[in-house]
Amino acid sequence: MDVILQKSLPFAPWADPRTRRLPGILPLDMADWLRVDDAYAAQMALRARLLAEREAEVVAELPDASAAVEELYAFVLAHLPPGFARAGDVVTRPDGVAVRLDPARKLWTLGHLVQEDLCLMQEDGAGEHLLSAALLCFPAGWRLAEKLGRAMMRIHAPVPKYTEDLGRRVQRLLDAVRVETPLWRANAHLSRAPLFNPLSEAAAKDTVDQGEMPYVRSERQCLIRLPQSRAVLFSIHTYVVRRCDLTAAQDAALEAFPIHRAE
Repeated sequence: MDVILQKSLPFAPWADPRTRRLPGILPLDMADWLRVDDAYAAQMALRARLLAEREAEVVAELPDASAAVEELYAFVLAHLPPGFARAGDVVTRPDGVAVRLDPARKLWTLGHLVQEDLCLMQEDGAGEHLLSAALLCFPAGWRLAEKLGRAMMRIHAPVPKYTEDLGRRVQRLLDAVRVETPLWRANAHLSRAPLFNPLSEAAAKDTVDQGEMPYVRSERQCLIRLPQSRAVLFSIHTYVVRRCDLTAAQDAALEAFPIHRAE
């Protein structure tokens, strides 16, 4: 698939001491939740191809998640940012594409509207949050089918830096997300992979020299508690930029606080 790039990175997590170390959580202004950037049209065209040709790989839902998915659907439609226009059951996007709303295919429909991937985490009654449903067009090296129904620790099982202690801290964070206090964080790694990069847990990792990784890939991850289902929405806006397109300040901070390839 073609490389889709933004022209700049609006936030570099390695350059800010608040986000340089995990989990690097900050309060979220809901007016700045869903974003439309300069890669919107290209990313949305890719999402449309994936939803048409590989829907089973990018959309999944457990039977018990239907109420949370219904709430998510209404929640996103209510929070579409400026640039979207709704007339009845048709939403016109900022790039001029008209999308007919299909309540029978809620996640599929949202995938045609927003750049963000959308993952729902729901409590399992045993003290953990499970991945219960997701629209995931831009996975950074993982497969939705392998993660659906898993708790947080098992979702991140192959990631060395995701220790049991960090897993407990993230679980406490999910427990603490309140409706009135949404949160966000960001990560970043060096990459040469496409936006749609689903890899099995058993797949060999890319071992090319980091100097040959031409891009910085960053995810802006938001955590929002849905008020009715109490599910935690984990949204992901993916940026991919050339290293040469970082600002001078971002590049200098990268020298001082280097990032690496994805684990």
